[in-house]
Amino acid sequence: MSRATRSSFEDVPPESFDEDEREADAEIAALDDAPEIDFDIDHSAVKVGTEIIRRFWSTLPTSPGVYRMFDHKGDVLYVGKAKNLKARVGSYARGQAHSNRIARMIAQTAAMEFVTTATETEALLLEANLIKQLKPRFNVLMRDDKSFPYILLTSDGPAPQIVKHRGARRRKGNYYGPFANVWAVNRTVNALQRAFLLRTCSDSYYENRTRPCLLFQIKRCSGPCTGEIPEADYVALADNARAFLSGKSNAVKDRMREEMQAASENLEFERAARFRDRIAALSAIQGTQGVNTQGVEEADVFALDEQAGQFCIEVFFFRNFQNWGNRAYFPKADRSMSGDEVLASFISQFYDDKPAPRVVLVSHAVEDAELVAAALSSRVEHRVELHLPQRGERKNLVDYAKRNAKEALGRRLADTASQGKLLAALGQTLGLTTPPRRVEVYDNSHISGTNAVGGMIVAGPTGFMKTHYRTFNIKSEELTPGDDFGMMREVLTRRFKRLAKETPRASRDAEAGMPQAVAEEQAAPAATELETALENAENFPAWPDLVLIDGGAGQLEAVRGVLAEIGVTDVPLVGIAKGRDRDAGRETFFLPGRPPFKLPPRDPVLYFVQRLRDEAHRFAIGTHRARRKREMTRNPLDEIAGIGPTRKRALLHHFGTVKAIERAALEDLAKAPGVNAATARAVYDFFHANA
Repeated sequence: MSRATRSSFEDVPPESFDEDEREADAEIAALDDAPEIDFDIDHSAVKVGTEIIRRFWSTLPTSPGVYRMFDHKGDVLYVGKAKNLKARVGSYARGQAHSNRIARMIAQTAAMEFVTTATETEALLLEANLIKQLKPRFNVLMRDDKSFPYILLTSDGPAPQIVKHRGARRRKGNYYGPFANVWAVNRTVNALQRAFLLRTCSDSYYENRTRPCLLFQIKRCSGPCTGEIPEADYVALADNARAFLSGKSNAVKDRMREEMQAASENLEFERAARFRDRIAALSAIQGTQGVNTQGVEEADVFALDEQAGQFCIEVFFFRNFQNWGNRAYFPKADRSMSGDEVLASFISQFYDDKPAPRVVLVSHAVEDAELVAAALSSRVEHRVELHLPQRGERKNLVDYAKRNAKEALGRRLADTASQGKLLAALGQTLGLTTPPRRVEVYDNSHISGTNAVGGMIVAGPTGFMKTHYRTFNIKSEELTPGDDFGMMREVLTRRFKRLAKETPRASRDAEAGMPQAVAEEQAAPAATELETALENAENFPAWPDLVLIDGGAGQLEAVRGVLAEIGVTDVPLVGIAKGRDRDAGRETFFLPGRPPFKLPPRDPVLYFVQRLRDEAHRFAIGTHRARRKREMTRNPLDEIAGIGPTRKRALLHHFGTVKAIERAALEDLAKAPGVNAATARAVYDFFHANA
């Protein structure tokens, strides 16, 4: 690739162009004679943006590449790929026949940047990567881009282990998936434990067992750690599990039925019962997979549905003739874009960091399907087929996915509409001038002051905005254990100081006027409540319109004092105190300058507030428990510099426990396998620093 070049309007003055470049400008200028579309934007800004693009266009090569458009702040507006950069960018400089979306993008363009590539395939891959990194506002954006979980059956340890896996595949073994969510993986692993009795424990736990653990007692593991099962028999169980996960499920179940029948004929009824239970576990896995395939061994199915200017893409995963689940995505895309454009861009981003299967089935004709398939094939060791089926089993799979996409989008739109009504009712109840778009709720969790954490959850027009949730580890050493007021002060101080730094007041004021500005720009007819809620969701603010505190007047005053010190005095605050005996439905609301009040027991706003408070409580407690668990399972050896997993395992193997390592003499530490004199000294000094 060539080096990227970037400049602005002033970087390329007219007098710097040679005669050939002036002739090229004249070719584009000739297009200006055609009448322009009447856009609901500033025409002068469109002309300025068009002129900027023309100046870049005149110096571009005709090779493939990727281009980026920037606004005057330096933020990326759009990332696009081109087979011919000069021709593609020239289409923006025509000065006419643009859609409103393209015209708005041109009007905001202040600079461009280009990267040339050897092929159009490279350009497509680079475009998808840049879109995911930069998240330009005029591109189709894939949301909820979490990695998919897999099942890993290891082959590098003393006995094959079955575990849940995410991330890079560095460990040796067989990977099965992807699964749509962690719940599907956990369910499958649990069933496979019952069916094949494979271990799930870590290597360090396995190597230090002197007797079988509880999983052996409840028949979820065959106990290879202590030799309860011969090694050859355990390897056979692991091979059966691989066969089942590789699609040979019927053959595995047939063998188990034969074993069960043979045990029954030999009057080994307990053994026969074990095989019966294992067959039932395998049947349970297949029964919960919903739709399975007979002729499609490996495929991903993408089906798109569009309603009310919103898009939903349902993705189904089929591997080894089995359905490994599905997930609904709601990409951010301009409502003027067609479903074909949205689906094509989404697929390129979807496979940017994950391998594609041999077959990708789609519900819409994808533009440049051959190019997309070639790009996906270049990342894997097999050919990828991108196919729009017209009949047969493949068509049935796509239709099934389309029905799921339509239902998922319908549920989302209904939830969004009801959420907008609840936010409006909440604002009216609390005396706000406008319905809140961003509601933040805070809660603390600790046990006698230990492992104290603060949690912030966020609700908006589409429900709980979990990507905006935040946790705060309480760091102050001056706090009295259990001081809820002090913890809340620390959490709010850190939250709003950072907010004021990252999003200054001027930016916040601009946010406040954003929905109105967008509405004026589009000059659309009166929006429905649903469209308004969706518009607000797309322009989600960084500053809260309402802050809810779990507590009464004391917590509320503490928070007011904190915000006043920071200079934030216009964020509405509400304290919510639980009723007597902490009963739901008897909450008292505290607002500055107003007497405390309660809502009627069946008021929808009260239920809505209870949901917000319960979610904050759940989030804070969950974070606290996770931190406490990490503290309880933390190994002191992890804190010693130079002690990695190998040396830690060697020390534990040699001494048995951390207590024994702590009591060991320096000479004894140095005698442990794999431990040199420097390491022995580091370990000894760590445990005897205060001796």
